[in-house]
Amino acid sequence: MTTELNASLATHGPVTDGSSSGSAIDELVAARDGIVVAALSDMGLIRASGDDAADFLHNLLTNDIKGITADGARFAGLCTAKGRLLALFLIWREGDDFLLMLPRDILPAILKKLSMYVLRSKVKLSDATDERALIGYSIPVAVSPAPTLGGAAAALVRFGGVAIEGGQAIRLDDTRWLLALDAATAGSRWQQLVAEARPVGLAAWQWLEIRAGQPRVVAATQEAFVPQMLNMELPAVAGVSFSKGCYPGQEIVARTQYLGKIKRRTYRAALSVAVVPGTHVYAPDTGDQHCGEIVSMAPSPAGGFECLVCVQIGAMEGGEVRVGAVDGEQLAFLPLPYEIA
Repeated sequence: MTTELNASLATHGPVTDGSSSGSAIDELVAARDGIVVAALSDMGLIRASGDDAADFLHNLLTNDIKGITADGARFAGLCTAKGRLLALFLIWREGDDFLLMLPRDILPAILKKLSMYVLRSKVKLSDATDERALIGYSIPVAVSPAPTLGGAAAALVRFGGVAIEGGQAIRLDDTRWLLALDAATAGSRWQQLVAEARPVGLAAWQWLEIRAGQPRVVAATQEAFVPQMLNMELPAVAGVSFSKGCYPGQEIVARTQYLGKIKRRTYRAALSVAVVPGTHVYAPDTGDQHCGEIVSMAPSPAGGFECLVCVQIGAMEGGEVRVGAVDGEQLAFLPLPYEIA
């Protein structure tokens, strides 16, 4: 997070770690019902530059990276040879470069992992976290965007991007945008935004992410999921291409899609006590063998907590999935904004 933005946050927004800007429940209600902005201090950026950057990323990740245009973005994963996800990225272009957004807790290890593949490729990878301030912006569908966002940004289709004052805007879904702002002007831009939108902390933004059914991979869940377990091949998530060619783990991902049956999916659920990502879940049919695990977790404006949970389809359909132990709290499943085939 930039120095200028830190100074603005101290006066106009959440504390500098992004945790809160006041009452947690008030923030959650504001995120559900109104226009909010959040400093995404838990996310970082990797920059890929050089003549071979597009080919390099295209050959490593689950989506069609060469197809990303100057006015678009894509979601993609990095897998092991066994098809297990090490990271999920939101990726967009900045001139001839690519920016890859991912959680900060795994960025150093992923940057090192990607660098191992460079070899003779004409590509340079660097940590670009300090070059851009990442801000989340959300509005309910029935509410008009704040004028500061700009009409072009408001009119974007999902995963569309456009240049705005001080940076770039990318539409994430019906209610959320990502603003990637120049470090030098981020503080003044933040002040413009909070004149029209309520600043909230990371918990409120993460609840919005869960409500949208958007998965993330953190250190505790690396190598836990193949892409289909996180609904990544569905159009609403759109993180896998089956026509782009090979990448690490591609054979496993393709076999799961075309030859095997997808046995686990990610669902949204409510519970009364917070647990951490990676916590196992259980069902009567599987006994003391876990049938899935928590993907992400955030407090809910309705009280308690909400999560994304990857679980065996049969266990979810059976209606009794418990967290942490066979006699743990039972999850209450909630709707997602998209259908799971």
